[in-house]
Order: sequence, then structure tokens, then C-alpha cells
Amino acid sequence: MNTTPFSTLHVISTTASDRPRSDQDRPQVDATRRARAAGERALVLGGGGSTGNAWLIGVIAGLFDAGLDVTEADLTIGTSAGSTAAAQMAGATPSELLAAILAAAPQQRTGPVGSDRGRVPIRPVADHMERTSRIIAAAEGAADMRRRMGAAALDMDAASDGSWQTQWRATVAARLPSQHWPEHTLLITAVDAHTGEPVVFDRHSGVDVADAVAASCASGRPYRIGDSRYIDGGYRSNAENADLAAGYGRVLVLSPFGGRTRTPLDWGMHLATQVDELRARGSRVETIFPDSNSEHMFGANAMDLSLRPPAARAGHDQGRALAGQLTEFWR
Repeated sequence: MNTTPFSTLHVISTTASDRPRSDQDRPQVDATRRARAAGERALVLGGGGSTGNAWLIGVIAGLFDAGLDVTEADLTIGTSAGSTAAAQMAGATPSELLAAILAAAPQQRTGPVGSDRGRVPIRPVADHMERTSRIIAAAEGAADMRRRMGAAALDMDAASDGSWQTQWRATVAARLPSQHWPEHTLLITAVDAHTGEPVVFDRHSGVDVADAVAASCASGRPYRIGDSRYIDGGYRSNAENADLAAGYGRVLVLSPFGGRTRTPLDWGMHLATQVDELRARGSRVETIFPDSNSEHMFGANAMDLSLRPPAARAGHDQGRALAGQLTEFWR
């Protein structure tokens, strides 16, 4: 659990004058304005690939098994892998989700062996990291970066046969125990691939939860919903998007990437600035990051399916260990 003081927040947003379509053209989709209602407890689940999803479920299951149920939050914010975990919890208990990860057939790794605890990044992941790093380096700021990421994703999609959309939707839907939005407020983040405009989905957006999750997890190619296409919610502000919890009394942030950001710090997209701003507005905030013994399972190894069980177990151990400290904070 990290309680280090943080610096000042810059929330990057797109103004109405920057939008090629008026709000009246799609009033039901973006839930950003609806997200402003204050409440008591908010749970923020950050992105982190396949291993990040397993770790998130492990932490929540560890807390749950120790008597602390954070799934009862008034607001849950899910980004990328965190959106999958948030939607999964709408149809199964944390313990059931953890058991499913641990019971899954062992996955064979498709990448080569290296010196990093016997692993090197899987090639498609490494290629994606290299492409996106070049885009970040060339961008003039966060809004420009999002537009460039969207354009690159659209270019990649134009060269494909179009089958990815159907396959990805089926893959995401199969991961969700329920195809329905939960009754409590769940916000799922994404970015409009055409404009770079941040988007937030909720149950009032007129979008199936599987489509919202598929959009939030679309890191390489754009995911189509209606006439729009979306890319990964991690590009909205950062991998956690904790700023959406503004106004909530207690905010618990789970970050598989440990609050790190690949963008320049002066863009204000890192978790530290967002936590600082939440605290400045009166929220109590606690963060949970992977411990030093499990950090190698995230980042470049985030899509290594063989690491899902150990990531889940590491998260479960952390959750159980932290439950006592967090009980007073959460309840």
C-alpha cells in the first residue's frame, strides 16, 4: 500500500469546441458528466494486460477472503484489464473468479527465453510497445498523443480483413460471467479513435457491457461500436483514470503497473498527480501496487498467459495481508 504524498494534477480533456460532433449527436454514450455525482466509496481498477487482470482479481479475492468486500463500492472505475475485472465481478464472487484462474489449464508461453527471470517480452507485445513509444515521443501533449494513437490504430485496422472485431468481441464476452451491467455505478474508459476524445461508458450509455470492455481493452486496433471506433482506455489519462473518482470520500486504487506512466511527467497523466488532486479535494486515498517480488509479471510480460496463476496468487497474498489495514479506511 502506497501512502507517499504526490504532486499536482493536470486533467487532460477535450473541450466541446474541439469535437467534430456535437453532444446532441450522441447524448447517451459518454458518461463523463454522469460520473460527477459524489459518493462515499470508489474502487479504481487499472490496466495491466492479462497478468494485471489476474493480479487485480487476486487482490480483491484476498481482501474478500479476509472479510473485506470492496466490490460493494458505490463507484467502480475500470480501465483496460481493469474494466474486464470490474465487469467479471458483476457476475461472480472474487473467490470464484480467482478459482477459475488457478484452475485453468497451464498456458504455454509463445515467446523466447531470456535473462529476466527466464523470460523476454513476447514479440507482438514488444512490437506494440516500440510503436507506441515512438508515438508518445513524437506527440506534443496528451491530446495529440491520443489522436496519434487513434490514427495508428485505424491505419492498422484498414490493412486487416475485418475479422478481428468479431473475434475480439467473442473473446471478451466469453470472459464475462454476466452480460449485464451491474446495478452499482460502473464506469469503463475508452478513447475515440477518430478524434482522440476521451469517452466513459456506463449502463446508461446504450452500449452492451461486453462492447464497452472490448473497447477499453483495444490497445492495438480500434473497436467499433455503432458508427464510432474506440481504443484502449489507458490512453484517456493514464492506466487508472482515478480522476473520475473526484468527490468520493474514500478511493481505493489498484494499479498493476504500480502507478508508472510512459508519458512525460509534465503531461500530468501519471497516477501520482491524480491521487494528489483527489486528496486536495478531500478524498482519502489508498493505493495498492504489486510487491517487488511480482513486478516482473507486469509491463513487458503483461500478456504472458502462463503468468496469470502466479500473478493471481501474488495478488491474493497481498490482499489478505492488507485487509486489516484497509478495513477501517473502507468501512
